[in-house]
Amino acid sequence: MTPVPRTPQPSPGFLLMTIGRTIRVEVEAGLREHGTSLRHLSALGHLSREPGLSYSELGRRAGVTAQSMQATLRQLEELGGVERRTLPGRGRTAELVVTPAGQELIATGFRVMREVEQKVLAPLDDEQRQALTALLFPVLTGGGSL
Repeated sequence: MTPVPRTPQPSPGFLLMTIGRTIRVEVEAGLREHGTSLRHLSALGHLSREPGLSYSELGRRAGVTAQSMQATLRQLEELGGVERRTLPGRGRTAELVVTPAGQELIATGFRVMREVEQKVLAPLDDEQRQALTALLFPVLTGGGSL
């Protein structure tokens, strides 16, 4: 009888990628219930830390085109999350600021992310979660091309 080959242990990179995809899908679904998305949350976060960033800079930080970011910010204006303090016009830098409603969208986004994190990490106890964070943090902050 020929032995059945063992399935190799998945690599850490594969596990991180798969878990990351799961978290992203779950967070996007949760945000959609509140009429927003990760792209909205990203733009709000950047603008709350650095008011007045250009569409181009916001787009670069989010990995999208300036035109796509303009559409995202228009949606945020419609949601009342950002306010334009300058008149729109070709070639002008729009001064956009996060409104109190935008701050609430940020808080909602973080609440959704915490809920998803709790669900995904449910198999781990508090000590294991702390150990996981301690293991992953240097990967994020140290030396790689991230």
